[in-house]
Amino acid sequence: MVVFAVTRKETVPFEGQKPGTSGLRKKVTVFKQPNYLHNFVQSTFNALPTDKVKGATLVVSGDGRYFSKDAVQIIIKMAAANGVRRVWVGQNSLLSTPAVSAVIRERVGADGSKATGAFILTASHNPGGPHEDFGIKYNMENGGPAPEAITDKIYANTKTLKEYFIAEDLPDIDISVLSVSTFSGPEGPFDVDVFDSTTDYVKLMKSIFDFGSIQKLLSCPKFSFCYDALHGVAGIYAKRIFVEELGANESSLLNCTPKEDFGGGHPDPNLTYAKELVARMGLGKSSSQFEPPEFGAAADGDADRNMILGKRFFVTPSDSVAIIAANAVEAIPYFASGLKGVARSMPTSAALDVVAKNLGLKFFEVPTGWKFFGNLMDAGLCSVCGEESFGTGSDHIREKDGIWAVLAWLSILAFKNKDKLNDDKLVTVEDIVRKHWATYGRHYYTRYDYENVDAGAAKELMAHLVNLQSSLSEVNRIIKEIRSDVSDVAQADEFEYKDPVDGSVSKHQGIRYLFVDGSRLVFRLSGTGSEGATIRVYIEQYENDATKTGRDSQEALAPLVEVAIKLSKMKEFTGRSAPTVIT
Repeated sequence: MVVFAVTRKETVPFEGQKPGTSGLRKKVTVFKQPNYLHNFVQSTFNALPTDKVKGATLVVSGDGRYFSKDAVQIIIKMAAANGVRRVWVGQNSLLSTPAVSAVIRERVGADGSKATGAFILTASHNPGGPHEDFGIKYNMENGGPAPEAITDKIYANTKTLKEYFIAEDLPDIDISVLSVSTFSGPEGPFDVDVFDSTTDYVKLMKSIFDFGSIQKLLSCPKFSFCYDALHGVAGIYAKRIFVEELGANESSLLNCTPKEDFGGGHPDPNLTYAKELVARMGLGKSSSQFEPPEFGAAADGDADRNMILGKRFFVTPSDSVAIIAANAVEAIPYFASGLKGVARSMPTSAALDVVAKNLGLKFFEVPTGWKFFGNLMDAGLCSVCGEESFGTGSDHIREKDGIWAVLAWLSILAFKNKDKLNDDKLVTVEDIVRKHWATYGRHYYTRYDYENVDAGAAKELMAHLVNLQSSLSEVNRIIKEIRSDVSDVAQADEFEYKDPVDGSVSKHQGIRYLFVDGSRLVFRLSGTGSEGATIRVYIEQYENDATKTGRDSQEALAPLVEVAIKLSKMKEFTGRSAPTVIT
């Protein structure tokens, strides 16, 4: 047995190691600086209660992006030196973010051990490669992201750190082979368990969904589907679930081999970046000579996000969570006894609100960041939740879950078609969405992203929007000069959230303009980019006249879009005449 010693290394703090809504994200070149990753990991260990480090079991894995393999070895050596008892690593260091949450909550080691937390190595939907992004975040014992009390402590530690601990003589672990390696250190034994990345997650999915009914749908000759993993970690789960468990043809899978640089692409499941899937589904600029599949879906780098498509039809994430909530009880066995409540992030459209009101469900509007949903779920207040940025999930874990969302849609399709598999025509994704609009009304919705904007200019624009809110009469005068056909603003504020579970208050969560007719404009600075600032503008128009729910979305939203751009003085502050991405 290899015996290792613990080395104390002196270090100096790095500026800017503040974890955002989803951990610390920077360019790989930043993370590769000597001691940069070490400092953040030690600051995290120092921020955790002693019993969550000494003698504890930790998970270390991620989406497989560039620098992950190096980072895993560093964290293993630092875990050993800090008195951790065992580290669990997904084979090839691959675990989707939802699978990490599932492993923390569900997996029991051969010796009866349970994980108390995890380092997840991902920058989610950001590109990967030697000159692209890397990220690290810590998840807690409930499987969810560390709360602000912990991330604030981590950040405070990074500013004063003088030393870190590492077991330099611990050999690198071969993470490509399933195995348990045992070592001995000053505080006793230390194990590294390399385990199958998919087993625990697949078992959980089979306990939630009726795989038999989905299998019948997938085997129907009239039904075809396509899943695009964008070369992220979702690929290993797609092969296991869709092909091996549900019997889909392997040709249904696109880009399902995980790559360190995501094949040179941007692993963000939207209409801009999932080009191949969008073309295959008949939504590309040029019409395909082939008939598109009935159903399509995509994932981001770490498989917590999803995009849902029908044949020549895009489902907005805001509509998707509302439709899942409206159909969950009858279509998904896990929810057969009813929903405890539903929740959405503040910028997400109010489609879910209308479902909650109609079905008499508890409803919560929270800041952006999955940890806010986690609190509600831990308190038994929320079953299904979602956000407009392609994140959907439920209380089965404490992260958003891209493959869960796809299985939820396949379950709804299977339920709607259970007596129609031999008919001439199946109920389609578009049929389900249009019926939903007819029942609940339609929330026309779009998001404009202005990426890598000068941070100073972005802050000035946001300050301008806050200042405007001091006089609604002045705001309405400006709006009427821009577009006379837009409703008046009834309320304007900076969104603030008081958590009903722990009483914590989150301020400055986005600037809102709420209109008399139910429309909304929301402006937010995003914390998920690795450099510069991203301004997100959310534009929403509610329509409950069934004769008007079939309009083109951009056409219906054109007046509000014009108001948003001119009211915010977007061009004057940022110099941008067009957004980087329109969703």
